[in-house]
Amino acid sequence: MAGPVLRDETGAQRTLGYILDLSGETARATMTVDDRHTNRTGRLHGGIATVLLDSAMGGTASLSLDPEGMHPVVTLSLTTNYVGGGALGDELIATARITGSGRKVKYVDGVLETTDGRVIATATGVFKSIARD
Repeated sequence: MAGPVLRDETGAQRTLGYILDLSGETARATMTVDDRHTNRTGRLHGGIATVLLDSAMGGTASLSLDPEGMHPVVTLSLTTNYVGGGALGDELIATARITGSGRKVKYVDGVLETTDGRVIATATGVFKSIARD
């Protein structure tokens, strides 16, 4: 069963305007860069890049536990490496893959790129499964 495509589910999504797609085997976070997402130089703010990576990576960890991607996970660590810059109008996609796992912990790699294949940032993270409320 495919998971949902989430829009405006969280405050971060409503504020930043990104979409989290849980409909495949791995999650994808997508967004078009606008003036809400830039730093003082007019380029994509690194923190926004990290938000997209964290969302795709956490979603992928969740999908590995629940085919609809709704199992809660928390980020234990996340390291982002900035490779290139993003500009106004760039269409971004963050994707991720599981690189290892334990009983409750998932190790995940992520990449943020433009839809034409320019890499903006990469990340590695550790995500922990938590109990549902």
